[in-house]
Amino acid sequence: MLSSTISANIEESLLQGVNKVNCTSSLDINEPSLNSPVPIFSILNDTGDILSNCKSIIIPENNELIKMYKSMVLLSIMDKILYESQRQGRISFYMTNEGEEAAQIGSAAGLHVNDLVYAQYREAGVLLFRGYTPEKFMNQCFGNVDDLGKGKQMPVHYGSKNHNFVTLSSPLTTQLPQAVGSAYSFKRLKINRCTIVYFGEGAASEGDAHAAFNFASTLDCPIIFFCRNNGYAISTPANEQYRGDGIVSRGPGYGIATIRVDGNDILAVYNAIIKAREYVMNNTRPLILEAMTYRRGHHSTSDDSTAYRSKDEIKEWLDKNPIIRFKRLLEKNNLWNDQNEVEYANETKKQLMQSFTIASKKNKPNWREMFNDVYHEIPDNLLEQMNSLEDHISKYSDHYPKE
Repeated sequence: MLSSTISANIEESLLQGVNKVNCTSSLDINEPSLNSPVPIFSILNDTGDILSNCKSIIIPENNELIKMYKSMVLLSIMDKILYESQRQGRISFYMTNEGEEAAQIGSAAGLHVNDLVYAQYREAGVLLFRGYTPEKFMNQCFGNVDDLGKGKQMPVHYGSKNHNFVTLSSPLTTQLPQAVGSAYSFKRLKINRCTIVYFGEGAASEGDAHAAFNFASTLDCPIIFFCRNNGYAISTPANEQYRGDGIVSRGPGYGIATIRVDGNDILAVYNAIIKAREYVMNNTRPLILEAMTYRRGHHSTSDDSTAYRSKDEIKEWLDKNPIIRFKRLLEKNNLWNDQNEVEYANETKKQLMQSFTIASKKNKPNWREMFNDVYHEIPDNLLEQMNSLEDHISKYSDHYPKE
């Protein structure tokens, strides 16, 4: 027979992990659908007006606003040139940033230049805003002799030590646990910098994401997990990827703070990043920031997105274009006009085409570069391969470029 003392004091609490959890005599199922979705922080509406209920927001200086806008336009024009060049067979691969310019530029503007960036493959705008020149983007996409990676990477896999931007790698989500490791080292060394790692909502389904969240939380790492929730993981829509409330809902389960922001609103992203950085630095704790945006372009030049979404859906998002929305704000504050737009667009396209032409005519790196920077000292098996290739090229020199 059960003792009646069991129900004597049900209000006592039990230690669960690191938190005290109250006990209850009511056996209820916590149904996720009963929880309210996390709201999206916004500043600008679609017409470029600041919402009337915005409080304590930070508006950059006018020259910074212009720089942010010009960076978005520059990124958009460069996208068109490089995308079309792939269609012409001049480069092998490309991924556009259309629809996600605000998430990239807004976050870059809110970070400190010494903060370490781990990107996925749709963060060219972050690197561009930090000063990585169009010429370097072109060199990388062509894999020519001036490519910093010496042709070892496929196009759009950028990286720059001088800009604190870790070189991209193709395998999905590997950058998340790596970024946590860097953040942990900053904490141990007591360096006043944080790490930010970018990823898509599809990448959040990979095991590496869960491991990274847990390590960051338990080790108290100063890291911002920046999720670009653009609606699609290649061809899989978000509603087929998860049933929870986006990616911010992962935060409470791992004991991580969260922010959800309108990823098409550059001022909202800018303010969210400033607040997120302040939080992770002051508390030495991680934070998940989910930017709700939309990928208007194909996933890559290997994809035709009309196979899994309608053209009407893509067109519907045109009015939510982050560049147009920001432009309307600048125009209403007499910081930009149609003449500025035409002049800047024409000059930018001219300069980009010059850089493109120069990059396309440069030689490829010396073939020996493929064996360098793999190991500190070339092991015997690679040395054997290098010698074999050298003999082959010497024997069939008429079939290979002389320079």
